[in-house]
Amino acid sequence: MSEPSPSDTPPSLDPAACARWAAWPHAASPWLNEEIGRRMEDRLQWIRLQPTSWVDWAPLSGGLETHAKLRARYPQAHCQVIEISAQREQLARQALQAPWWRRWLKPDALTFGAPAAGSADMLWANMALHTSDDPQALLQKWHQLLAVDGFLMFSCLGPDTLRELADVYQGKGWPPACHAFTDMHDWGDMLVQAGFAEPVMDMERITLTYANTESLLAEFRALGRNLHRNRFAGLRGKQWLAQLKTALLLLAKPAQDGRITLTVEVIYGHALKPLPRLKVQQHSSVSLQDMRTLLGQSPSGRSV
Repeated sequence: MSEPSPSDTPPSLDPAACARWAAWPHAASPWLNEEIGRRMEDRLQWIRLQPTSWVDWAPLSGGLETHAKLRARYPQAHCQVIEISAQREQLARQALQAPWWRRWLKPDALTFGAPAAGSADMLWANMALHTSDDPQALLQKWHQLLAVDGFLMFSCLGPDTLRELADVYQGKGWPPACHAFTDMHDWGDMLVQAGFAEPVMDMERITLTYANTESLLAEFRALGRNLHRNRFAGLRGKQWLAQLKTALLLLAKPAQDGRITLTVEVIYGHALKPLPRLKVQQHSSVSLQDMRTLLGQSPSGRSV
């Protein structure tokens, strides 16, 4: 597989818009993210490793209900929640943390903030990767947080997402409706480049239907923003909104009882963190964490 270049992974994202969306305080987790999280959580039944420590990356957008399902699946495991901003961390604390008196009676297996490097058996990241303007750096950060033999579970949007909406915008001569999403195979390449092993990629398409344009627009305001660097430069008026609603009605499908229809492509990824491989040269340098890991492992993979 070809190596993706930094200029097009992910394509067309505006870093400033990404930062604003990442810090946006969700009142509740988007329902689509919760549904995708539910489907990804169901895949854990095929994972043999039972983590004793795991990281939930940005659960406020990734899914608070999904977080509860994961806590129920691994009731004895310690969970470390990492949010994107202080405001979002406070909202996550209010939603997820037990009352103080309950924590006083029984310590809660839930903490907030970044854990020590190499301490997590699982890192869970639902619907976060496709909004990162530097996904390679984010994958490397996730890799650093995982222990050897720990695993990553993530989901993100794929290239066929909102293809119908993209056609509407193109037909009108408007700027792109959203940024371009990275292909499943490129994510597999980037996982390997970040140090992961045995990546397993999968995808599915979900059809969303809406009774009218008002319900569609209201729902998409909670699901995301247009992060394309060449999106409309300013606000549009009522005339443009009327044109958009008229164009969206063309997406109504008789097979869906006349409901407006949009496609979402969802990519699921799973990968392991292997034992570090050292490049033997005349002069080699090894990080302290890698040296501790290597000294603690025998060639068979068992602790010495």
